[in-house]
Amino acid sequence: MPSSAFVLATRNPHKVREMRRLLAPAGIDVEPLPDDVVLPPEDGETFAENALGKARAAARGTSRVAIADDSGIEAEALGGAPGVRSARNAGPDAGDEENLAKLMREAPAGSPLRYVCALAWVDPESGQERVFHGDCRGRLASEPRGTGGFGYDPAFLVDEDGWKRTMAELSDPEKDAISHRGHAVRALVRSLRGGSDGRRARSDETN
Repeated sequence: MPSSAFVLATRNPHKVREMRRLLAPAGIDVEPLPDDVVLPPEDGETFAENALGKARAAARGTSRVAIADDSGIEAEALGGAPGVRSARNAGPDAGDEENLAKLMREAPAGSPLRYVCALAWVDPESGQERVFHGDCRGRLASEPRGTGGFGYDPAFLVDEDGWKRTMAELSDPEKDAISHRGHAVRALVRSLRGGSDGRRARSDETN
């Protein structure tokens, strides 16, 4: 692999912990973003645009290989919303609870959901850029359940679990095995090792 440690372009401590956990089996460490690196606004039209913008800024600011993800939830009943606006669904300063409450007000319980992740990898030395995609499908719970995870996890009933538990009720290993972010990270690892991207994720070369 080209590096044993990547700079992670995020200010979200939940993502730092999850990415460290997901990359640890591959022997890759995650380093937090230095305070003096400014990330661009997430105003792209796609998850990939937002992820690439953040990874490029981190790579440029640190001269290190950097990764960044942009993730969100798509509700079929809302035409795919909130999508790229998931983190600010209830407003620019909204927190997880407010965003989740808005989704549950607007989409009916039991309606299909999809978690989506675009994970960008940028090497400033070689100029290489890649984007990996993963998803996870489920349904909206009638009420939030569980204390694990973050974001919309308490209301995401997982298809692969037969809608018995929300993402927030799964153990970390169970979540990692099926989550959108888990699929994207494993696609990244396979690509760095020269392997296939697999069924649940894909890779886009950007140069």
